[in-house]
Amino acid sequence: MMAVTKITEKNLVYLFASVAVLFAEKKDELCQMDANMGDGDLGLTMSKGYGTLPQLIEEQRVEGDLGKTLAKAGMKMSSVVPSTMGTLMSSGIITGGKAVAGKAEWKGGELAAFLCAFAAGIQKRGKCQTGDRTIYDALFPAGEEAKEAAEKGADMAGVITAALRGAEAGVEATKDMIPKYGKAAVFAAKAKGVPDQGAVAGKYVLEGLANYILGK
Repeated sequence: MMAVTKITEKNLVYLFASVAVLFAEKKDELCQMDANMGDGDLGLTMSKGYGTLPQLIEEQRVEGDLGKTLAKAGMKMSSVVPSTMGTLMSSGIITGGKAVAGKAEWKGGELAAFLCAFAAGIQKRGKCQTGDRTIYDALFPAGEEAKEAAEKGADMAGVITAALRGAEAGVEATKDMIPKYGKAAVFAAKAKGVPDQGAVAGKYVLEGLANYILGK
């Protein structure tokens, strides 16, 4: 496959289907990570939510408006995975979609805007900050790196590559953070030197997008 230079109505579904494929592959890994620090259902939540999203995008399609399509799909997604992480993911999709409303296609700038707003939507809903050892610790630097790349004129491949690099660095940084929320906080002593499972899941969102955009 060749790298994708823009996202249109025709390939928006394929972009998120790539994320769904990756989460199907990583489901057991994420469940095992989560079982060590929480409920053990993270992989199920992510694979179910993103597995349903492509169909929701098709069903909620708004002609000429990728952002509104995603925002509507995100609203429907929240009822598919009504867990804490599912709600965060839905909020990210909705906020990200609203940030690029009115756009019939995405290039590097639109992708960066979506990723920044995706992270912001999760931060607002979860009331988390960087350093709290959550998914936001991967998504915030991903958005910042994407934004910087876009401002320098990077194309879509350059933007997603920068975003993934930011997410990977964010995941690595969580190894030295202490969990503050949910059941993970109870197992804080086990967290040292181990990446946060939510941050890893966030990185996989970026990796799934990158797989499609880079033609992997």
